[in-house]
Amino acid sequence: MKTKVRWSTSEVTQPDIKVNVMELNEIKKTTEHKMHQSLEALKSQLAKVRTGRANPQLLDTVHVEYYGSMLPLSQVANLTLLDARTIGVAPWEKGMGAKIEKAIRESDLGLNPASQGDLIRVPIPAMTEERRKELTKVVRGEGEQSKIAIRNLRRDANEHVKKLVKDKLASEDDERRTQDDVQKLTDRMIAEVDKLVAAKEQDLMAI
Repeated sequence: MKTKVRWSTSEVTQPDIKVNVMELNEIKKTTEHKMHQSLEALKSQLAKVRTGRANPQLLDTVHVEYYGSMLPLSQVANLTLLDARTIGVAPWEKGMGAKIEKAIRESDLGLNPASQGDLIRVPIPAMTEERRKELTKVVRGEGEQSKIAIRNLRRDANEHVKKLVKDKLASEDDERRTQDDVQKLTDRMIAEVDKLVAAKEQDLMAI
């Protein structure tokens, strides 16, 4: 005997929503990854801004020719802090000193290295108050650009979710939940930007 299935009116009129949970999670995961990339880009930009203090990371952007390849300075030499205003660079191989010294001098960092035996001393010139203020503006500008990039990623994520709702691959509740998660992520990343900028400003203004 066959059983006759009866559907309620509410079930018949319910919109056919096929929730794509995996895609919603992927949107959040991709957005978080790209926001982290924006943070890393900001860190790289801030590292290029010279402060009055010596910091081996200042030389992260310097690359040296090594057997036909251009390698980061940290891969061909040991970088140390000799004192508050001097970075020490000790090449791992003899004969690399001249190349390293030239690479540092020709970088856009405005530094003037000097060899002292097997060690290259890189003094960090003191900055004027006016120069510190100029660089503070540059740092804040970099921070604002990073925030814009992060907010654009939030917008892209929200638009992607809206399209899923429109295509009946997600519900409006899914949209609200995902947007809330993306907003929390955005707030966290913006706070990280503020921390990076504040730390760099503090370095700039330190005497």
